[in-house]
Amino acid sequence: MSADFIIGLAGQALYTILKASAPMLVIALVVGLIVSVFQATTQIQEQTLAFVPKIVAVFLSIIVFGPWILNTIVDFTYNLLNNLYKYIG
Repeated sequence: MSADFIIGLAGQALYTILKASAPMLVIALVVGLIVSVFQATTQIQEQTLAFVPKIVAVFLSIIVFGPWILNTIVDFTYNLLNNLYKYIG
């Protein structure tokens, strides 16, 4: 295995991780921003008020985007094993 192959593989792995986690991160960011604006306008400074809606939103996004995330990870794994098989065989 060459260094270029390993570096390319690591780059693909990082890209896949970012692509698979992006929906949850963006939704948590938006919900956190909305809750922060709500807390600032009502002057309620309760920590659980910021935590619980984000957790619920992330769980819902996993349910909605779960098949797409699984498909992305399976495609990466298939390409990884296929490249390793071509290299070894």
